[in-house]
Amino acid sequence: MKKLLLLALGLAGGAYTAQAQAVQPANATAKVAGPAITFEESKYDFGSVAQGGMVDHVFKFKNTGTQPLIISNIGVSCGCTTPEYTKDPVMPGKTGSLAAHFNSAGKMGMQNKVLTIESNAAAGNATVSLVGEVKEAAAAPTAAADAALATGKEKVKEDGTKVKVKSKN
Repeated sequence: MKKLLLLALGLAGGAYTAQAQAVQPANATAKVAGPAITFEESKYDFGSVAQGGMVDHVFKFKNTGTQPLIISNIGVSCGCTTPEYTKDPVMPGKTGSLAAHFNSAGKMGMQNKVLTIESNAAAGNATVSLVGEVKEAAAAPTAAADAALATGKEKVKEDGTKVKVKSKN
């Protein structure tokens, strides 16, 4: 009877130990057979930009696979976004980058510019995006506003408030 009890306890303890060893830490990255692209961030929120302004951001990635990663093309959702990327093969465990440049000229409101990364990654294409809002650019002071300033009339500031300017005469 003692032997049977010891055998049962031994099997239960062995099963528990095997199960505990199979669990990986949450921050562990499993190696993928073949190339794999893993971005530090997949979305960059640029906040807001005045119409006509430029947004530049660099997305960093790592090859978490077991073979060299080769990016063949970057597709963009709009001609207003241009990419620059690592053209050389990225070896396993090494990093590369994708610079995205967004020109907001002619754009207004909320924007979501998607870049599609075409590569030899085992999982297929990956995407990253630039998101934010393009706001109307502040109007430049006009000659009439400058003349009003010189003669002591009201001037409209960029934020829309009116200011009465006294002449120094």
